[in-house]
Amino acid sequence: MKTTLKTDITVKDICEGFVYNELEGKGLFGLSGKLTIQPEYQRNYIYSDGKRDVAVIDSLLKGYPLGLIYFVKVNEDEFEILDGQQRITSFGRYVTNKFAIKDENGLEQYFSGIAVDKRNTILETKLTIYECEGEESEIKSWFKTINIVGIPLNDQEVNNAIFSGPFVTCAKEEFSNSQNSNIQKWSAYISGSANRQAFLKCALDWVSKGNVVDYMSSHRYDDNISELKTYFNSVIDWVSTVFIDVESEMCGLEWGRLYETYHKKAYDPKKVSKKVQDLLGDPYVKNHRGIFEYILGGSIDTKLLEIRVFDEATKKSIYKTQTEKAEKKKESNCPLCAIGHDSNANKIWKQSEMDADHVTAWSKGGATNIKNCQMLCKTHNRAKGNK
Repeated sequence: MKTTLKTDITVKDICEGFVYNELEGKGLFGLSGKLTIQPEYQRNYIYSDGKRDVAVIDSLLKGYPLGLIYFVKVNEDEFEILDGQQRITSFGRYVTNKFAIKDENGLEQYFSGIAVDKRNTILETKLTIYECEGEESEIKSWFKTINIVGIPLNDQEVNNAIFSGPFVTCAKEEFSNSQNSNIQKWSAYISGSANRQAFLKCALDWVSKGNVVDYMSSHRYDDNISELKTYFNSVIDWVSTVFIDVESEMCGLEWGRLYETYHKKAYDPKKVSKKVQDLLGDPYVKNHRGIFEYILGGSIDTKLLEIRVFDEATKKSIYKTQTEKAEKKKESNCPLCAIGHDSNANKIWKQSEMDADHVTAWSKGGATNIKNCQMLCKTHNRAKGNK
């Protein structure tokens, strides 16, 4: 890859013809239309938090260097930003009055309202820019390398860069747009933000059954995302139909896997809702996030709920009582061994060799208290399961 150092381009030059799309969160063009600020392999703009964008402007006013910026030379008079789009979008947004910064008196000031000398300081700042020329594979490899520092690219941002094309363009318009009216609904089930590609990553993971890279590679040049949207919406619609109450514990669960496993089964949403509320209010249920799969699976696998176990004092007390009775009867202190006919029928187990068990299973209404506790040898306890 060939690089050429440029030190004569100013902030003012970059901001000539600067365009920012508030809806998509993108800085699109600059340098009098010659610079594409956010090509598709770039991540969304993530500096608009009132801290990092302000820090960029503060650095310009104080004369601090902004660091190296890399352009890709596409044609003779056409460039794309390879690295530096967050910084460039920040000062472009400020110069075009998209946000304000606080002055030395604590007053918020837009660019048009600050002193002329400060405006000139910003606009006349010269940037250190490398113009890069090379093949697509070289450019994207370098893009990944230089983004190791700073705020690292996440997996989906890297994949967007590698497989940039019409498919990624369409997918980002749908799933990476923070202004999408569906974001609030999706956020009930998916954790993360649109800007950091959380919803796009989830949609791709679901439709590809976890083979995101293969899916993006095979669909790279598709000009529509109909399959991706249809599958994603099918999962979301199924979840919101089966579970009519939105609970905080639902966010971030493996809904794609659960959809594949259970969507062909019929559920009564009202009964499901009551079961969810009962389990959320059950003091013995430790893992509330496991409630939803537990219900989908027919309320069988109690391991998903991590039912509260008996405390040590209870186990010690029950072990002592059982052992004393067993020794008097000359039988095993494990009730199930005692009714057997093998060599363990008379064995007295150590407490460390036994587990506490619900006499009446929790799933059948048994409480986790001393009246419903028995000690079983580990073999019998594991074999008993939920019986």
